[in-house]
Amino acid sequence: MYLNKAFLYGNLTRDPELKALPSGVKVTSFGIATNRTWKDKNGVKQDSTEYHNIVSFGKQAEVIAQYLKKGRAIFVEGRLQTRSWDDKETGVKKSRTEIVIDNFQFGPSGTPTGGASTYGGASTGGEAQTDSNPVSGSKGASKAENLDTIEYPAEEINPEDIPF
Repeated sequence: MYLNKAFLYGNLTRDPELKALPSGVKVTSFGIATNRTWKDKNGVKQDSTEYHNIVSFGKQAEVIAQYLKKGRAIFVEGRLQTRSWDDKETGVKKSRTEIVIDNFQFGPSGTPTGGASTYGGASTGGEAQTDSNPVSGSKGASKAENLDTIEYPAEEINPEDIPF
């Protein structure tokens, strides 16, 4: 069995660019940055950033282009794909590895409702709004307030009470 699957959570490095293929299918391309932090053998904190090219098609492409902008967080689930072409100006063969989205989820502040929303594939865990006024009235505001609040228990949690 073979597996080609990528999971990434990062911030958009540029605004999504929406285009249409000759067949009429919408395609959006954008980049995201992921960070990694660790301590080296001397205990000094190190950081590294990786940049990834992302592509989405169809309705996903339209939703991403409508709601996401540079700097917003996104969780991406997809597959790696490498395409190659000959540069028109120089004739040099070029290639690019991209992640083609199967599913995605907006980051905490990246959705119109203020919460996390999933779109794509067989499961949709939230709403992907497509109208021009996705949140209206106080109902949407109270929903966002509830999602951002975490209620912690007043008493300490005893590790012996955990059933596993």
